[in-house]
Amino acid sequence: MPGGLSLTAAVVALTAGLLSACVGAPRHSSDVAARRDAAAAAAAASVYVVKRGWHVDVGFATADLSAPLSSVASQFPRARYLLFGFGDRRYLTARHRNLDALAAALWRGPGLMLVTALVAPPWQAFGAGHVVQLPLDESQVRVLQAFVWRALSSRQGMPIVIGSGPYPGSLYLGSGERYSAFHTCNTWAAEALHAAAVPVRSAGVIFAAQLWRQVHRVARQDRGGADRRRASSPPVSQRPAAAAQRWSGYPRPGAA
Repeated sequence: MPGGLSLTAAVVALTAGLLSACVGAPRHSSDVAARRDAAAAAAAASVYVVKRGWHVDVGFATADLSAPLSSVASQFPRARYLLFGFGDRRYLTARHRNLDALAAALWRGPGLMLVTALVAPPWQAFGAGHVVQLPLDESQVRVLQAFVWRALSSRQGMPIVIGSGPYPGSLYLGSGERYSAFHTCNTWAAEALHAAAVPVRSAGVIFAAQLWRQVHRVARQDRGGADRRRASSPPVSQRPAAAAQRWSGYPRPGAA
């Protein structure tokens, strides 16, 4: 079409947005609200859902991690929180992130897990408007952490480190998950929450906004219409990468 993008170019452009930051049906049963009310009253732990531009991470306080996922924390001895985000290995490890690398990410290929370590709470690192804290009961915590661990490649009970991440306090870990234009970082995050009986759908989730709206709906239900975001915490204006650098607590490469 004159003056317009081809379908392929449009999809590549959308994929570029997803990568640069980086199934099941909803549960509608009548006991969902009661279960989540009970979880809020006596939560074993929380999951932190963090929107980083086009990309959504799920995270935990390191004190809440159980084996085998707790082995990841050994890579970050000073961390108080760990965030997990899925991505395309071909693009994230490419020497040159050009059009060829973007196009390759449209098709199914090996995934990668970006782990970000924080010494401050996520809402301080990324701003209260970019973090939702959801309470989980013991069973949900166990299932969610098992889901994250299964997504990681491991050897002798330890995650396989692929290399340093894009900023201090981050690592790329190997993953057996496959990435594509239809199974993105946000699809994976939705699947993780859904597996832990958080009432979100994962089918058709590609973009961060599709998951973020659902997470806010769950948060409002948890608080009887009140948002669970830490509104009392001062917002942080940095972009996600800059915020992670500030609050990782780790020096830049080469720093004393």
